[in-house]
Amino acid sequence: MKFLRDKIDQIKKPFGKGEKFEKFAPAINALDTFLYVPNHTTHKGAHIRDAVDLKRTMITVILALVPALIFGMYNAGLQHFSQIEGSDMTFMPLFLFGLWKILPMIIVSYGVGLAIEFVFAIYRGHEVNEGYLVTGLLIPMIMPIDLPLWMLALSVVFAVVIGKEAFGGTGMNILNPALVARAFAFFAYPTFMSGDKVWVADATTVDGISGETILGKLAAGKEVGYNTMDMFGGYIPGSVAETSTLWILVGAAILIITGVASWRIIVSGFIGAAIMALGFEAWGANALMSFGLNHLVVGGLAFGVVFMATDPVSGAQTNTGKLIYGFLIGVFGILIRVFNPAYPEGIMLAILLLNVFAPTIDHYVIQSNVNRRKKRANVNQLKTA
Repeated sequence: MKFLRDKIDQIKKPFGKGEKFEKFAPAINALDTFLYVPNHTTHKGAHIRDAVDLKRTMITVILALVPALIFGMYNAGLQHFSQIEGSDMTFMPLFLFGLWKILPMIIVSYGVGLAIEFVFAIYRGHEVNEGYLVTGLLIPMIMPIDLPLWMLALSVVFAVVIGKEAFGGTGMNILNPALVARAFAFFAYPTFMSGDKVWVADATTVDGISGETILGKLAAGKEVGYNTMDMFGGYIPGSVAETSTLWILVGAAILIITGVASWRIIVSGFIGAAIMALGFEAWGANALMSFGLNHLVVGGLAFGVVFMATDPVSGAQTNTGKLIYGFLIGVFGILIRVFNPAYPEGIMLAILLLNVFAPTIDHYVIQSNVNRRKKRANVNQLKTA
């Protein structure tokens, strides 16, 4: 390892302060940061208030995403080959099919996103931050498996430039960049993001097998065709890694145990969604309302609450604020699903909406604490007077 350390130091010399390629130092320093623990501390724009470095935090989130990602690759093959009579339905062929479909999406996401990050880092003269390590994986995981790669690339460009760098980069953005990418893709290319375009089998093998998501079927008044355990396990159509609530909860456990994500946001998010789902089930005016607690195990709700709402940059910061923030995401997620048949998957919009109001929630929580302390101080003054 000393040989590698010495070699990197030698490579970095022409990029040092006052050297010929000083301007491009952020790009070469990114290699050092990727291989070794960062040797600098945050001075401004801090969004993780802990002694641990950002790289370790991002790697922990990636490890938490791996179970859902691996299952998503398997499920991609399952949804494809289940439509073809006589197919080999063992794990490996299904997984390899999904890997072949999803790996290019991940490569495009990281390639395009990191290229933009490097350009901005060089232009602004700051280091390349590790924040995109997670965003680059999240974006393909929340997209339909057959979204054309050029659409994915444009979504990544929009998310990084408008959703992140326009606000100053990692730690400054007010919206979750991965959800900005999904929102852009949804409104720019709606036919590829909803309805029967979510799952489309390989046209070279069969002729256009496609399937709607469960929420899409409910919105259209169709039969679901899956039981609760199928939905909880994830053996259903959907975006790449959002289908399995089981493996998403495994990721949630990793994030909570390591202290990377707030359990308050996750728990309150599910509670808010459950209350709204049960309330609408009692009303029961249409199929989406009558779906009950099944709302918690379909669509992107679980994935959004666990991996998106807990973003330390765009989420609430105070403990009480996190409870309110998570609860409202669950409430609005179900509310949008039920009352917007054109867009039955509402968790994305709910999180983006609460991203905007997170600072306001924290402000009123802090102000409430200040007012309570003032009141106690006044009472104590009167007692001692």
